[in-house]
Amino acid sequence: MTQLDQFLLRAEAMLARLESVLPPTTTAPDWNAGTAFRWRKRGGKDGRGFLQLVGHIASITLSDLHNIEPQKLQIEQNTRQFVEGRPANNVLLTGARGTGKSSLIKACLNQYAARGLRLIEVDKDDLGDLPDIVDLVAGRPERFVIFCDDLSFEEGESGYKALKVALDGSIAAQSDNVLIYATSNRRHLLPERMSDNASYVHTEDGDLHPGETVEEKISLSERFGLWVSFYPFKQDDYLDIAAHWLRHFGCNAQQIEEARGDALRWALQRGSRSGRVAWQFAKDHAGKLGR
Repeated sequence: MTQLDQFLLRAEAMLARLESVLPPTTTAPDWNAGTAFRWRKRGGKDGRGFLQLVGHIASITLSDLHNIEPQKLQIEQNTRQFVEGRPANNVLLTGARGTGKSSLIKACLNQYAARGLRLIEVDKDDLGDLPDIVDLVAGRPERFVIFCDDLSFEEGESGYKALKVALDGSIAAQSDNVLIYATSNRRHLLPERMSDNASYVHTEDGDLHPGETVEEKISLSERFGLWVSFYPFKQDDYLDIAAHWLRHFGCNAQQIEEARGDALRWALQRGSRSGRVAWQFAKDHAGKLGR
């Protein structure tokens, strides 16, 4: 082996060691290829992150979402402000399952994609990569909603602290072309226990102040500028949503009326009168009718 060969081998070994300690680089996707992306990891949890294009986006629209008008107005207004470059808030959508929290965010994407809105879905386990994601999109002309779906934490999970920092706890300001929209069944994103009440402090004048445990649990949700709550549907609301989706699948007025009893029995079996259950019933019923 010549001296040159030995030198090249040593150089390659040194480069390999350097690559192992240097922070990984993140390549930008083709922003013109689509409007929604997912943050993924190559090689497992500790691998290099990248944005993966979502090939097929749910076609739901704002008009498809019934009986959540106050919530729809709030989210749509905030999103419109953001798209237009005006001040807008990070949003936490909480409440009953299947009531349209995630669907509302997807509908806003479809409403404003042509005006530059983009969606990046991030799993809870990858929230530590939020600074890398923000750096990747900073300076882009598009407006990016980072979407965290069905978010909840257990005590001590690292993603909890990472999200707190990303919202407003870092020395670096949040990029003005990025907002965080999160959905959760828990208002404070952490489990609440009876023992937490013992940490409340009573003062001499009768004021009640939360202790450190409670303060920690509400500190994350308070960093979202806009809270939007969703509630279980009444029976008539559920039937209205089922009728909408039956029409969507091609059923006529008589078929929709005749389906009311089946729709109620379907909800009883599922133990829920949610929008998701109504949609699932409509697919099953219309499919059986040959629609």
